[in-house]
Amino acid sequence: MNSTLGTTTQYLDVTGGRIAYDDTPGAGVPVVLLPGMLDKRSAYRHLAPLLTAAGHRVVTMDLRGLGESSTGFADHGPAAIADDLVALLVHLDLHGAVLVGSSYTGATVVRAAALAPERTGGVVLIDAFVENLPLNGFQKALFGLVGPLVAAFPGLWSALQKFYYPTERPADFDAYRAGLAEMLREPARKGALRGYLKGDSAPIGWCAAVDTPALVVMGDRDPDFPKPELVADRQSAALRGRKVMIENAGHYPMASHPQAVADAMLPFLADLSR
Repeated sequence: MNSTLGTTTQYLDVTGGRIAYDDTPGAGVPVVLLPGMLDKRSAYRHLAPLLTAAGHRVVTMDLRGLGESSTGFADHGPAAIADDLVALLVHLDLHGAVLVGSSYTGATVVRAAALAPERTGGVVLIDAFVENLPLNGFQKALFGLVGPLVAAFPGLWSALQKFYYPTERPADFDAYRAGLAEMLREPARKGALRGYLKGDSAPIGWCAAVDTPALVVMGDRDPDFPKPELVADRQSAALRGRKVMIENAGHYPMASHPQAVADAMLPFLADLSR
């Protein structure tokens, strides 16, 4: 089966099911890309080619219950996904891999870096939830309302995608979000949908166990954060890393501003290779 990234889908059996991934060869630092909540690994369809063109081995992984991974998992939390990620690192015998998490999976790659330091060369967070400031009253009410609505009406998540791209959108935006809606309407996905909406995407304290170079990439117009740069400052301080703000980008800069994200990541990767 061919993925939307143009490489062959492969599968890895893990506890509770199987995980889909693809693996594009390259001699440079290996990069493992994880999408965010209720998304597919093709979220990186515009960024991954830029990384492979620079010579890096690029692996993208579908999350539990999403994309081409199997459904029926009991746990969809960041820690459980981190176990899947570590299993994939071992399966591919990767060492010095840079683990990239977007949104919900920021916490996942931080956890995996702590679990498998011998296989991790660095961590990149893209508009991620980890070590974030507590939600205020309005945000709690908003998330409390949106979660049940999305669970009841999966197509709503596709509609909300417009909100996350406040400026530029990729040329294939409408087709991509239609694909997300189609995926989430599948009856077998309902358990995964509920699991992700209930998961804690921003656990506090996980970064303290990570001792690896880190890069925080954040869109300066991300609607999920009232003050995106403040969140980026908090995360980069917790990981003792650097930050790059992507101008005029929302929550998914790897899709809306792939070249800017590549320009942030490639020097980081080059530093690791030295």
